[in-house]
Amino acid sequence: MNLFIRYFNHETLAHSVDEAVDFLTSIGEIKMDNNVAAKISDFLESDNSYPFRLKVSYSNYVLFLKTEADNIEEFHRLEQENKAVKIEGRAMSNADRKRMQLEALNVENPGWYEGTIVFKRVVVDPVTNKCRYIDTPFTVRCKAISPMDCYNRMIDHLKSRADLDPRCQYPSVRSSSYIYKFVGA
Repeated sequence: MNLFIRYFNHETLAHSVDEAVDFLTSIGEIKMDNNVAAKISDFLESDNSYPFRLKVSYSNYVLFLKTEADNIEEFHRLEQENKAVKIEGRAMSNADRKRMQLEALNVENPGWYEGTIVFKRVVVDPVTNKCRYIDTPFTVRCKAISPMDCYNRMIDHLKSRADLDPRCQYPSVRSSSYIYKFVGA
């Protein structure tokens, strides 16, 4: 296991603790002692895969990373590849999750659905004349073509009710505040 070491614009790849100590002593701002060498050795021998930071001054640190790379160019190439994989994986999983959720909502299966939403109902305080929002559950059984159709019918019904303030806030069809269940044909 090798160590990538960075202090501002100074960086190197050390193959041993002695090389790391030599690099740090070449930087004038860093004061070396036996305690520092022991900390570096402990980090290198530990199972810890997280970066290690060595405090130099009030807000300055030397960064140590474990790596399998043999030289600095290989380390930078591996870091760029890892970063690209992480970004691509995270974006793909979020996009796939949203796409799958929308597909499930739009699957046509005509029949009876039981849908429940929790919406923000506007209630006017008669004493102060101020409005406040209260979480209000609403459950209905309706005949629909798909879960999306069930949701749309519920929202249309709530918006057409005269006893509800038009400022009420309704959840998104993809939120956890909308739950549906297919009851039967």
